[in-house]
Amino acid sequence: MSVEHQIAKLLVQLSKSQDDEIGDGTTGVVVLAGSLLEQCEQLLDRGIHPIRIADGFERACNVAVQHLDKISDTIEFSKEHLDNLKKTAMTSLGSKIVSKCHEQFADIAVNAVLSVADLERKDVDFELIKVDGKLGGSLEDTLLVRGVVVDKDMSHPQMPREVHDAKIAILTCAFEPPRPKTKHKLDITSVEEYEKLKSYEKEKFETMIKQVKDSGANLVICQWGFDDEANHLLLQNELPAVRWVGGPEIELIAIATNGRIVPRFEDLSSEKLGQAGVVRELAFGTTKDRMLVIEECANTRAVTVFVRGGNKMIIDEAKRSLHDAMCAVRNLLFFGHFQSG
Repeated sequence: MSVEHQIAKLLVQLSKSQDDEIGDGTTGVVVLAGSLLEQCEQLLDRGIHPIRIADGFERACNVAVQHLDKISDTIEFSKEHLDNLKKTAMTSLGSKIVSKCHEQFADIAVNAVLSVADLERKDVDFELIKVDGKLGGSLEDTLLVRGVVVDKDMSHPQMPREVHDAKIAILTCAFEPPRPKTKHKLDITSVEEYEKLKSYEKEKFETMIKQVKDSGANLVICQWGFDDEANHLLLQNELPAVRWVGGPEIELIAIATNGRIVPRFEDLSSEKLGQAGVVRELAFGTTKDRMLVIEECANTRAVTVFVRGGNKMIIDEAKRSLHDAMCAVRNLLFFGHFQSG
């Protein structure tokens, strides 16, 4: 909604903060804040200064928190007994659109949070949990991938669909000859000049591929595209490649595989390569849609929740429901107590 009133904007921000921090209870905090503001109006009419009212709310908040600590129960859990965490996730999912398979989604939420949770620091890095979706199938086809799922496939149909013990070169430079940074025009007026240009480009392509092979890489993931000639040379040199991978996905792949993002071919070395047990293409039934799955990564904490659904609205709602469930699990994991009754 387009909200113009200044106080209404504050309530919108309050609801958003609640959703980001806790993942649930957005309606409750707005209703509570509205009731407090209603009482404030009466206090202001009696001439009480707004700062005194704010201080009173602060003291009341401390009293309320102390009382909650007294009446709360401590919920025990361990990595071997996850029943309480699963019950929390199922409670969060019970009122959502995914309620018909909420037990499956609860398992996914619990396992995803535990995969990235740092129990000593009491922190869950949600950046390591990628929630992706693909039209088709049903909600029951949703799965948790211990790795990264990228909506891309191999750049050439004859490249292998599966790479084991992958050493990944993660590039933000394009497979193309260097170009001057000034405006220029090149006229080709003879066959000889064209052949020279062609041989120059091929030589540059071969040099780039040699630099990648010399580093020990057996898979290339590139942020930019490359033309058919470069693609054919990659195939001839038995070097599978994936092109047009977006910036956020490149960063996630680098984190998951403990690789370094390399901006120039000259900077490639074996120490900068990402490591993964298997990289494979995932096909969907009779459609031509394919996605790339990077599993058994060097950084085992990175996971992807791959959501399936009949339409975009269901997928988007399932993503939101999973986020709420993961936040609920995170809260129980680190705060460890809930109000009894």
